Formats: sequence, structure tokens, C-alpha cells
Amino acid sequence: MNDFNSKLYYQETLDLTRELCKIPAPSGKEDKRAEFILKYLKGIGYNNAYIDSAKNVIWSIDGETEDFTLFMAHTDTVFPDLTELPIIEDDVYLRCPGVCDDTVCVAILLVYSKYLKQSNYTPKKSLLFSANSCEEGLGNLKGSRQLFSDYKDISKMFTLDGNYHNIVNKSVGSHRYKVLVKTEGGHSYNAFGNKNAIAILSQIVNKIYEIEVPVSGNSKTTYNVGIISGGTSVNTIAQNAEMLCEYRSDDLKCFNIMKENFYNIFNEIKEKYPNIDIDVELVGDRPCMGNVDKEEMEKLTQFVTDIQKKCANCEVTLESGSTDCNIPHSLGIPAICVGVYEGGGVHTREEYLKKESIRNGLDILHQVLMAE
Repeated sequence: MNDFNSKLYYQETLDLTRELCKIPAPSGKEDKRAEFILKYLKGIGYNNAYIDSAKNVIWSIDGETEDFTLFMAHTDTVFPDLTELPIIEDDVYLRCPGVCDDTVCVAILLVYSKYLKQSNYTPKKSLLFSANSCEEGLGNLKGSRQLFSDYKDISKMFTLDGNYHNIVNKSVGSHRYKVLVKTEGGHSYNAFGNKNAIAILSQIVNKIYEIEVPVSGNSKTTYNVGIISGGTSVNTIAQNAEMLCEYRSDDLKCFNIMKENFYNIFNEIKEKYPNIDIDVELVGDRPCMGNVDKEEMEKLTQFVTDIQKKCANCEVTLESGSTDCNIPHSLGIPAICVGVYEGGGVHTREEYLKKESIRNGLDILHQVLMAE
């Protein structure tokens, strides 16, 4: 299996990236992209490929072991578009919303799977592959959760997600809340003195921004109020107001402290206004880094770092992040994000991929999978 030549698969991977880019895939609405991928896999001989209830496309190669190493890349993008996405291309760059995160990664995984099939490759350790759903935003890692629920024998995970100048090896957990306040409201002059939903919600916001951020070692913890809406008009006492807020941390101890802080604030305001309807809904739940063997993670990180440096001839930076790795990390399973492209503008309409970097990405995946 040392005969792999990324040059031979570069054009096919680029062409497949273009095709996938055109297929809209907001989180939870990846159906068309999943169906395209399933057809591709069936066409290259993966008769065991299927789509599960979470819209993950799954295929595998049996080895000598009962446990699996999982390789995956997510099919969803942050963009809500349900119509074909525009592609702009020149000699160097392919530009399209979602082209890097994570469309080219899916294409690399698929084309390399074709190489494995054509080579009649039989691994010593069984391999599980997935083009998974719902990695972005309020998708809440639904696809990754489903995989680790259905496959109890996954012992390690590599997800293709990110620029090969970076590696995400530490998971940032987050809880996201929708807070809704409802009051009787009324006319701003005639009913003056009635409770104002915006004013009450503002008290919650102020208290959040008074939280002292917990620290544990080199941890990073944050909080944010991202969206506020409500009210009817300038001369109306607001009957309703709502917001979306969150906290994040890459340390479980700090994460739990923030959870306690947020609920203390919510409960304090509820007690202060017992006759006001204050509803708190958890709308986003991404688990934090759990009890993963530190030595195993250090070895895994160094292993992937060395390969990315060698194949892409670049320096590699280690980062914390919220990715599909959150699920295995929370279960104590070693997992890491492997960078397989060079590009920029991720999560913007100006997202771009350096086309030639695909070759490095194919080489990186080959080296990781063969060594593993």
C-alpha cells in the first residue's frame, strides 16, 4: 500500500468537491448530500454503505479486530441555503460557502475510500467511515452522537476537519440557552408600572456579564449573549423578550462551575419575579473534554502533527475547539481533528480553498490511515 500517488486522485477529488459544494446541506437538512454520497459509495463497490436515522452515511472495511478506528468528515455547513450554492474559481482557488468546512474533507475521505477499494485493502484493524451530519451550530453533534451510540467498539477517532496548519486536540464544551420572559405588558403611559419583559431580561444579561470566569491551569472559559429580541413598539410595555446565550470551556471543572453560575442567575430572577413567566430552554449541548488518557492523547497529537508537517511542509499549531471530537472525548475515547487542506474565510460567504492543497490532504489521510 505504499504505491499511493495523490497526483492520480487530485483531479477526481477536486471535481467531487465541486459537485458536493453545489448541494446545499444545512445542519439537519443534509438529505440530498447524503443521498449523493451513498450513490457514489455504492458505485465504487461499498455495498455495505447505508444512511442511518441521523443522516450519517456509513461504510466500513473489516479487519482482524472487533473494535474500530473511525474516520469521518461532516456533510453539513453553517449556511442555511436550500438552493444551489455559487462557485467561483480561478487557477489557484475554488471559492464557495462551505468549500473548506467541511466539503473538501468529505471529498478527500470518499476518493481515498475509492483507492482502498480498488487496492483490495484488508486492514489489520477494522475501519469504520462516516460522512456525518449535524456538526455545525445547533446541530448539536447529532451525527457523532448517533455513531458512538450505535457502535460501542470504536476505540479511536480521526475526523477530517480543518486547515493542515492546525490541529484541534482538545474539546470545548458548550451549553446554549433560549431564555423567554413574558409579562402582562400594556400601554407605556396608561399602564406605566407594569412589568417590562425587556427590563427583566436585561437583569439576567447584566448578571451574566458580572460572572467571574473560572480558571483551571491553562483552561479557557467564555460566556456570551448573542441574540436579543422582543417588544412591540416604543409606546408599549414589552410583553415578551427572549435571548440566546451560552458558555464554553475546555475544562470540565470550569464548565460545571459556569453551569452552576448560569442556573443560579436564572433561579434568582425567577424567585424575584414569582408571577412572571420566565422559561429557560437548553437548545445547545456539546459535552466538554472528559477523562481521556493524557498519554494516549499526547501520542496521538504528536503522531498527527508529524504527518501534517511532513506532508504539507508547514508548521502546525495546536488548538482547542468544538468539533465532532467532543463526543468521543466526553466518553474517554482518544480522538483528534486532522487538517487536510489550505484555505480561509471559513464560515463566511467568501470561503476559499487552495486547490493544490488537496494533494497534501490526500497524502496526510494516507499516512495517518496506513500508520494507524
